[in-house]
Amino acid sequence: MARYERVLRVLAPAVLLAVVGCGGGGGDAAGGGGGGDAAPAEMPFDVATAGNITGSVTFEGTPPPPEVLDMTSEADCAATYTGDPEVSWVDVGGGGLADVFVYVREGLEGMSFPVPGQAVVIDQQGCQYRPLVAGVQVGQSVAFRNSDGLLHNINASPTANRPFNVSQPVNMDTEREFAAPEVMIPIQCDVHGWMAGYIGVVTHPYHTVSGGSGAFDLSQLPPGEYVIEAWHARLGTLEQTVTVTTGQTAEVTFNFTDAMLSSAGTPTDGPHDHRTMARVGGVAE
Repeated sequence: MARYERVLRVLAPAVLLAVVGCGGGGGDAAGGGGGGDAAPAEMPFDVATAGNITGSVTFEGTPPPPEVLDMTSEADCAATYTGDPEVSWVDVGGGGLADVFVYVREGLEGMSFPVPGQAVVIDQQGCQYRPLVAGVQVGQSVAFRNSDGLLHNINASPTANRPFNVSQPVNMDTEREFAAPEVMIPIQCDVHGWMAGYIGVVTHPYHTVSGGSGAFDLSQLPPGEYVIEAWHARLGTLEQTVTVTTGQTAEVTFNFTDAMLSSAGTPTDGPHDHRTMARVGGVAE
């Protein structure tokens, strides 16, 4: 099965200073950008004292088999695939688990970070959200892009933030921001019921999404003790407490297993149940 690969933005210290905290680097995943007038102009700590967290997300056991998406109602989308479009509940490659939102859950309280100036882009391509899991900072812009040129809509159902449902009948971008942290916000398309995705919203730039190898990187953290959470839509969450020291890199592994798979939930249940997340297989031409 061909794979839609995403590229993580990994920020070196000098780059982090230049963009005043553009968010939470990583091995091979999706990160973010955005804007906010009230954001501070500088990082709230001396970056010369920073340390790093790097690691991987693994999967042990037998992942569920992929399922074929029925796109007969949308021939233009179906035609963009070299084979049948598929969804995989658990996307595993060489032991690495993709589509895991990894972020600092505790340890940054009381700190206010600059809001990145570049929008996170969630594209609608081949009648799927790409990426299907994304991270964004509070006040950062999310650009929902319609690259299909077909009628789509973005129905976001947060609880801590204001819900919205916007239509995109043609090739276009629609930007939205979230005012409060929330992990996770489900999104779906009411026109194409198989389309589902998630957005993780946090108050800081230390977040990322694992890609095909399962690798992740949270760079340039202030020294301290942190609770790091790894969230997967079908497998639930894992957490670890990690101590970051100046100039050092702490290594973390999150190991999900097939025993964590929920027995409930199907791709047609919709994104409101975190267990129903699916990832696209196949590659749009």
